[in-house]
Amino acid sequence: MTTARHADLGDIDEIVRLREILLAPWFDTTDTGWKAETAAILHRRLDEPKPTMAVTVIDAPDGSGALASCATGVISERLPNPGNPSGRYGWVFNVVTDPRWRGRGHSRACTSALLDWFEDQSVTVIELLASKPGEGLYRELGFTVSEEPAMRLNTRRRMDS
Repeated sequence: MTTARHADLGDIDEIVRLREILLAPWFDTTDTGWKAETAAILHRRLDEPKPTMAVTVIDAPDGSGALASCATGVISERLPNPGNPSGRYGWVFNVVTDPRWRGRGHSRACTSALLDWFEDQSVTVIELLASKPGEGLYRELGFTVSEEPAMRLNTRRRMDS
Protein backbone atom coordinates (compact mmCIF):
# COMPACT_ATOMS: atom_id res chain seq x y z
CA MET A 1 0.00 0.00 0.00
CA THR A 2 1.19 3.50 -0.84
CA THR A 3 1.61 5.88 2.08
CA ALA A 4 1.30 9.63 1.69
CA ARG A 5 3.21 12.13 3.79
CA HIS A 6 2.72 15.81 4.50
CA ALA A 7 4.69 18.06 2.18
CA ASP A 8 7.44 20.26 3.50
CA LEU A 9 9.00 23.40 2.06
CA GLY A 10 11.46 21.31 0.04
CA ASP A 11 8.55 19.87 -1.98
CA ILE A 12 7.28 23.19 -3.31
CA ASP A 13 8.93 23.07 -6.76
CA GLU A 14 7.53 19.57 -7.34
CA ILE A 15 4.05 20.59 -6.19
CA VAL A 16 4.15 23.45 -8.70
CA ARG A 17 5.29 21.00 -11.42
CA LEU A 18 2.39 18.66 -10.63
CA ARG A 19 -0.02 21.61 -10.63
CA GLU A 20 1.09 22.47 -14.15
CA ILE A 21 0.27 18.89 -15.23
CA LEU A 22 -3.18 19.29 -13.68
CA LEU A 23 -3.88 22.68 -15.26
CA ALA A 24 -2.53 21.98 -18.76
CA PRO A 25 -5.80 20.52 -20.15
CA TRP A 26 -7.72 23.68 -19.19
CA PHE A 27 -5.21 26.54 -19.41
CA ASP A 28 -2.37 27.73 -21.60
CA THR A 29 0.53 27.21 -19.19
CA THR A 30 3.22 28.72 -21.43
CA ASP A 31 3.00 31.97 -19.45
CA THR A 32 4.80 30.78 -16.32
CA GLY A 33 4.27 33.89 -14.21
CA TRP A 34 1.74 32.04 -12.05
CA LYS A 35 4.40 29.56 -10.88
CA ALA A 36 6.35 32.01 -8.71
CA GLU A 37 3.15 33.19 -7.04
CA THR A 38 2.08 29.59 -6.46
CA ALA A 39 5.44 28.80 -4.85
CA ALA A 40 5.23 31.92 -2.68
CA ILE A 41 1.74 31.04 -1.46
CA LEU A 42 2.78 27.45 -0.71
CA HIS A 43 5.84 28.67 1.19
CA ARG A 44 3.80 31.11 3.27
CA ARG A 45 0.86 28.79 3.93
CA LEU A 46 2.84 25.63 4.69
CA ASP A 47 5.18 27.53 7.02
CA GLU A 48 2.42 28.97 9.24
CA PRO A 49 2.60 28.01 12.94
CA LYS A 50 -0.85 26.38 12.67
CA PRO A 51 -1.32 25.84 8.93
CA THR A 52 -4.76 26.09 7.36
CA MET A 53 -3.37 24.57 4.18
CA ALA A 54 -1.96 21.08 3.84
CA VAL A 55 -0.46 19.23 0.91
CA THR A 56 -0.10 15.48 1.06
CA VAL A 57 2.39 13.88 -1.32
CA ILE A 58 3.75 10.56 -2.57
CA ASP A 59 7.41 10.37 -3.49
CA ALA A 60 8.15 8.99 -6.96
CA PRO A 61 8.97 5.27 -6.64
CA ASP A 62 12.08 5.62 -8.82
CA GLY A 63 14.04 7.42 -6.07
CA SER A 64 14.57 10.49 -8.28
CA GLY A 65 13.48 12.93 -5.59
CA ALA A 66 10.46 13.92 -7.68
CA LEU A 67 6.89 13.63 -6.46
CA ALA A 68 4.51 11.12 -8.00
CA SER A 69 1.30 12.67 -6.64
CA CYS A 70 -0.18 15.33 -4.40
CA ALA A 71 -3.45 16.61 -2.99
CA THR A 72 -4.02 20.03 -1.45
CA GLY A 73 -6.58 21.17 1.09
CA VAL A 74 -7.45 24.42 2.81
CA ILE A 75 -9.64 25.25 5.76
CA SER A 76 -11.99 28.21 5.54
CA GLU A 77 -14.32 29.66 8.10
CA ARG A 78 -17.79 30.75 7.07
CA LEU A 79 -20.88 31.57 9.03
CA PRO A 80 -22.30 28.45 10.70
CA ASN A 81 -25.48 26.78 9.54
CA PRO A 82 -27.55 23.81 10.75
CA GLY A 83 -25.54 21.43 8.53
CA ASN A 84 -22.19 22.77 9.80
CA PRO A 85 -22.52 24.43 13.23
CA SER A 86 -18.77 25.18 13.43
CA GLY A 87 -18.65 27.08 10.15
CA ARG A 88 -15.32 25.36 9.34
CA TYR A 89 -15.11 23.95 5.82
CA GLY A 90 -12.46 22.00 3.99
CA TRP A 91 -11.73 22.46 0.30
CA VAL A 92 -9.82 19.79 -1.62
CA PHE A 93 -8.05 20.73 -4.85
CA ASN A 94 -4.89 20.14 -6.81
CA VAL A 95 -5.25 16.35 -6.70
CA VAL A 96 -2.87 15.16 -9.40
CA THR A 97 -0.60 12.25 -10.22
CA ASP A 98 2.27 12.45 -12.68
CA PRO A 99 1.21 10.43 -15.77
CA ARG A 100 4.20 8.07 -15.28
CA TRP A 101 2.82 6.95 -11.91
CA ARG A 102 -0.95 6.79 -12.52
CA GLY A 103 -3.05 3.73 -11.76
CA ARG A 104 -1.18 2.86 -8.55
CA GLY A 105 -3.54 4.39 -5.97
CA HIS A 106 -1.46 7.51 -5.36
CA SER A 107 -4.33 10.00 -5.68
CA ARG A 108 -6.42 7.86 -3.33
CA ALA A 109 -3.61 7.73 -0.77
CA CYS A 110 -2.99 11.50 -0.95
CA THR A 111 -6.69 12.35 -0.74
CA SER A 112 -7.26 9.92 2.15
CA ALA A 113 -4.33 11.42 4.06
CA LEU A 114 -5.76 14.88 3.42
CA LEU A 115 -9.17 13.78 4.74
CA ASP A 116 -7.41 12.50 7.89
CA TRP A 117 -5.79 15.94 8.29
CA PHE A 118 -9.19 17.64 8.01
CA GLU A 119 -10.55 15.28 10.67
CA ASP A 120 -7.59 16.12 12.95
CA GLN A 121 -8.49 19.80 12.46
CA SER A 122 -12.17 19.16 13.42
CA VAL A 123 -13.38 19.97 9.91
CA THR A 124 -16.49 17.93 9.20
CA VAL A 125 -17.72 19.40 5.89
CA ILE A 126 -15.34 19.04 2.95
CA GLU A 127 -15.99 20.16 -0.62
CA LEU A 128 -14.30 19.77 -3.98
CA LEU A 129 -14.84 20.07 -7.71
CA ALA A 130 -14.48 16.68 -9.38
CA SER A 131 -13.12 16.07 -12.84
CA LYS A 132 -14.72 13.21 -14.75
CA PRO A 133 -11.69 10.94 -14.18
CA GLY A 134 -11.67 11.75 -10.43
CA GLU A 135 -15.40 11.46 -9.80
CA GLY A 136 -15.35 7.71 -9.08
CA LEU A 137 -12.57 8.04 -6.53
CA TYR A 138 -14.34 10.84 -4.69
CA ARG A 139 -17.61 8.89 -4.60
CA GLU A 140 -15.74 5.89 -3.17
CA LEU A 141 -14.32 8.17 -0.46
CA GLY A 142 -17.85 9.28 0.46
CA PHE A 143 -18.32 12.51 -1.48
CA THR A 144 -21.76 13.17 -2.94
CA VAL A 145 -23.13 15.82 -5.28
CA SER A 146 -24.27 18.80 -3.21
CA GLU A 147 -27.80 20.14 -3.40
CA GLU A 148 -26.58 23.73 -3.24
CA PRO A 149 -26.17 25.35 -6.65
CA ALA A 150 -22.68 26.56 -7.39
CA MET A 151 -21.79 29.49 -9.61
CA ARG A 152 -18.55 31.32 -10.35
CA LEU A 153 -17.61 34.86 -11.37
CA ASN A 154 -14.16 35.60 -12.75
CA THR A 155 -13.69 39.37 -12.27
CA ARG A 156 -10.51 39.25 -14.35
CA ARG A 157 -12.63 38.47 -17.39
CA ARG A 158 -14.96 41.37 -16.56
CA MET A 159 -12.04 43.75 -16.26
CA ASP A 160 -10.50 42.54 -19.57
CA SER A 161 -13.66 43.25 -21.57
